[in-house]
Amino acid sequence: MADITASMVKELRERTGLGMMDCKKALSEAEGDMDKAIEDLRKASGIKAAKKASRVAAEGIVLAKIAQDGNYGVVLEVNSETDFAARDENFLSFAQEALELAFSNSDADVETLLAGGLEDSREKLVQKIGENINVRRVSRLKFEDANQGIVESYVHSNNRIAVLISLRGGDESLARDIAMHVAAVNPMVVRAEDVPEEELAKESEIYAAQARESGKPEEIVEKMIEGRLRKFIAEVSLLEQQFVKDPDITIAKLLKDAGADIVQFVRYEVGEGIEKEEIDFAEEVAAQVKASN
Repeated sequence: MADITASMVKELRERTGLGMMDCKKALSEAEGDMDKAIEDLRKASGIKAAKKASRVAAEGIVLAKIAQDGNYGVVLEVNSETDFAARDENFLSFAQEALELAFSNSDADVETLLAGGLEDSREKLVQKIGENINVRRVSRLKFEDANQGIVESYVHSNNRIAVLISLRGGDESLARDIAMHVAAVNPMVVRAEDVPEEELAKESEIYAAQARESGKPEEIVEKMIEGRLRKFIAEVSLLEQQFVKDPDITIAKLLKDAGADIVQFVRYEVGEGIEKEEIDFAEEVAAQVKASN
């Protein structure tokens, strides 16, 4: 019997949109033959034509929900292959179902959510609209007691950027304003000291190469590098950034004036980090015509 690897099961799942166990069983029965497994699954389940292995689900939407007492929130990303599918009522209904399930199961990761009944809904949706659909990720922020702080969210009008934020002190309006700022400016970290060392090393190397091209003495070069690093840190640290609604003050000053402090933020943007395939549609159509002759 052929050795069925996790990567083979993952590829078949991505290409058919069916569940992990169905894909593993089909591969086992097909003795590892991917094309035969796809053919068998199409016969057994009535799925539409399988997707290309390289087809990536990098479109979709992000959603967020906050508890009534404001101490808990969840943010979720659901992906489709095309923006058109992401506007489909059936897709939106599934995404809302996923959000509600993630909200009510506060410790569940994506795999647990799928195993809890969401996978059946996902499979039916895949077969209905003919695209690969993925629940990609979920994050939560929570205070054990509502008196400990505030959790607020901001979802941009196009449903492609969502932010969760938690504050100690302040109010919902302040939290929402800062969440909106995070959505617009996309800081890397809350505080300057939180910038990862590897990021600083990478930027330092780039600045060093640029500075030394100037031909200036080494001591001047070092000062140039230090100055550029300070600017970089200020640009990516939330507290150091100028508030988008009032550039005359920083986020740190905004919080101080309100007697508040930021604990954490989570920012989701649809498809970030997913490598998208650039498709030449004319070339693809020509290839299909050639194959049909």
